[in-house]
Amino acid sequence: MTTTRAAESGFRAGIDVRVSLRDDAGLGGEAFDGAWFPRTRDLSVEVPELIAELDRRGVRVERFTYALDAWRPAPRKVVVQGRVVRTGGFRSMDPLVVCLTWAGGNRRADLLVIPPETDVITGARALRLGLRRGLPRSPQMVLAAARSTPLPQVPALPRMPARVG
Repeated sequence: MTTTRAAESGFRAGIDVRVSLRDDAGLGGEAFDGAWFPRTRDLSVEVPELIAELDRRGVRVERFTYALDAWRPAPRKVVVQGRVVRTGGFRSMDPLVVCLTWAGGNRRADLLVIPPETDVITGARALRLGLRRGLPRSPQMVLAAARSTPLPQVPALPRMPARVG
């Protein structure tokens, strides 16, 4: 069993973590409960930062699961601020989704993973999209929508009455 302590991995207590999470995360019914934009594919660095930020928001994650093939090998347990968070990798998971559980396993949130290689503008759009209701269940479709250039919003000019004469 490998355990990583947050202090050993450059832990910054959740500072500057790029994550969005809906207020009703973990209640089910939506494709995604938010989005996460990690800086690397090294979970031994990224997971403690994410867990610390979610703790700060009142979500005490107990388990973090991920797609094995999308990340560097990760420890089975991570100690963050004195408590243990279990991690688990699965080959069957979508590489663009991570799953968080808390409240004794009664709450579960699926986060859209924005690949670390993504440009910052697309990543910011995807973080916002992750909060919307009614998203397609396909992470690829959500990321494609984030990559598309939005049409400029130009206000219509008021119509002037026609002049006679």
